[in-house]
Amino acid sequence: CDFYTELLEETEPPAPFEVVFISSDHSAEEMVGYMHAMHGDWLALPFHDPYKHDLKKKYNVTAIPKLVIVKQTGEVITDKGRKQIRDKGLSCFQNWLAGADIFQNFSS
Repeated sequence: CDFYTELLEETEPPAPFEVVFISSDHSAEEMVGYMHAMHGDWLALPFHDPYKHDLKKKYNVTAIPKLVIVKQTGEVITDKGRKQIRDKGLSCFQNWLAGADIFQNFSS
């Protein structure tokens, strides 16, 4: 949460980064409660969206929470997003940009 806030709300211009939350909650009500309490500004797939099962399978989500960093094409940059944030803080974002081959679009 802090990483997201720093990237999008405390940098100028906001970083080109977005989180899409895919729920593993047991009900839509649980999902809504969790989202409002923890991640109110994040995008999320609707609870009953069948696409979430395809995404979990595609990105090998077997445990939660998991942060998979993907390019706009859906290609994986890293499936160890949480660990990289813990280890490197905001600096890991520049590595992700370079890995996404979009870094040149954001340099002056």
